[in-house]
Amino acid sequence: MTDDAADTGDAYQFEFVALEGGRLPLSAWRGRPVLIVNVASFCGYTPQYRDLEALWQRYSDRGLVVLGVPSNDFGAQEPGSAAEIRRFCDSHYQIDFPLTEKYRVVGAAAHPFYRWVAANLGEAGAPRWNFHKYLIGSDGQLAGAWPSQVRPGDAAITAEIEAALAQP
Repeated sequence: MTDDAADTGDAYQFEFVALEGGRLPLSAWRGRPVLIVNVASFCGYTPQYRDLEALWQRYSDRGLVVLGVPSNDFGAQEPGSAAEIRRFCDSHYQIDFPLTEKYRVVGAAAHPFYRWVAANLGEAGAPRWNFHKYLIGSDGQLAGAWPSQVRPGDAAITAEIEAALAQP
C-alpha cells in the first residue's frame, strides 16, 4: 500500500505479520467481518482478552475473525518479545484467535491499516489507548469503532457483529 492510498480502498489492501511469523493479509478474510483490536499484556484493560476470546469462540464458526495487534504505544504496556507475548496470552487467557507481531498504531509510523483508519475516521478515530476496537464489515469497510472502555461483549459491538454476519 502506498501512502497516497491510505484514505482510499478497503481494509483488504492491508497485511500484517503473524506473531509467529508469516503473512496475515486481511484479504484472506474477504467477505468476513474482522474485529481488529490493539492489545497489550500489562494494561488495566488486558482482561478484555477473555472477552475477545469469548467472541472468537461464539462467532468464528459463523465467519467472524478476531485479530489482536500487540502495541507498545500506550504506557509501554506491551514491552515483550513475540515469544513473551505468546506465552502470556496462552498462559493467562488461552488465546486461540490470531495475533500479529507488535506494531505502532498511532502517528506517522503507525501500521498502514491504522493510518487508513485515521484517514477515514479522522484523528479522533485513531486509538487513544490499548484495546481500541475496529470492526471491518464483510465489504472491507469500517463498520464500527469502539474505545477501550467498551468491552468486546457489549451489546453495541455484538449487534454490529450480528449485522455484519447477516450480510451476504
